[in-house]
Amino acid sequence: MSIFTESIHTLQGAATSLSAFEGKTILAVNVASKCGLTPQYTGLEALQEKYAANGFTVVGFPCNQFGAQEPGSAEEIETFCSTTYGVTFPMMEKIDVNGDTRHPIYSALTSVADAEGHSGDIRWNFEKFLIAPSGAITRFSPMVGPDDETLVAAIEASLNA
Repeated sequence: MSIFTESIHTLQGAATSLSAFEGKTILAVNVASKCGLTPQYTGLEALQEKYAANGFTVVGFPCNQFGAQEPGSAEEIETFCSTTYGVTFPMMEKIDVNGDTRHPIYSALTSVADAEGHSGDIRWNFEKFLIAPSGAITRFSPMVGPDDETLVAAIEASLNA
């Protein structure tokens, strides 16, 4: 199985997979509504708006494994994201990104090391994985904001490859 064929549900409950975005540059982010990093939604939406027409999409994966900072139902998460941050990018069902119940998509993603050499478990909400159309994955720390020059340069390089 590839990262693109693992099944998952959208936040609305529809069955899908990342194959729906195959051929695009994807920024996969584990998100939470009650985290100090939650304002990153603003920057993620800005990336979506700026690059969507060029074959880019953010994909959010709500997760409640870090300080129980995503306790809401799918409906509550959707309402919060759309009304508070104007999120238009696809959101998947709430999943686990660490541990025995880690979603298979995150099993593949967490094998990749970031610039500091960290691989394995997700450290906190808003860890980012840039998935190029080729399938190459680049990992970014939760503290790397959506407007970080390194992340933006990697997105642009992927879109221009």
